[in-house]
Amino acid sequence: MKANEMLNEIKTLLNIEVKLEEQKLENGTVVSAEAFEKGKEIFIVTDDEKIAMPVGEYILEDGRLVVVEEEGVIADVREVSDEVPAKEEEDGEEITEDLGEEKKEMADVADWEGMERRIQYLEDAIADLKADKVEAEKEEEVEMAEEVTEVKEEVKEELSAVKPIKHNPEAKAPQKKQVQFGKGQFTTTLDRVLSKLNK
Repeated sequence: MKANEMLNEIKTLLNIEVKLEEQKLENGTVVSAEAFEKGKEIFIVTDDEKIAMPVGEYILEDGRLVVVEEEGVIADVREVSDEVPAKEEEDGEEITEDLGEEKKEMADVADWEGMERRIQYLEDAIADLKADKVEAEKEEEVEMAEEVTEVKEEVKEELSAVKPIKHNPEAKAPQKKQVQFGKGQFTTTLDRVLSKLNK
């Protein structure tokens, strides 16, 4: 059973009627909450169910900013402004005063130093990756060289097992027998005339 269904069942059993307030986000998504206040539950309304609002910051159509730090629970609701949003210190007090020009410059310098550190970190990470890649390529080359050596040895073994073919030019070719047809068997008139002339 889903949390929404369970909650609705409990409310039905206790005869508690809770009217949820619905608002639209600036992108048109409909969200509902008992009240748009800190600590209240907030849901995204779809055709067939309500889904707990994911963690993030959302701007309502009326211009208020809803901050969700835990899924489905409103952490803060405040007006959106172009100024730097208020930050909480460790002791819980909010800093609401504007930064002076000097403080802004110091913040810019601190941001730049932080940016330089991040750039240096990225450069180091890239160098490490390149070194790892070069090392992997060297290992791959060594493995390939070993495989080539093994293949060469196998080919040599196979070739040494084969008997070499020797050429022997002195070997005599088998002699051909000459066959004479009809010698002395039949004498024709021409043979008799020629034999008398040759005597």
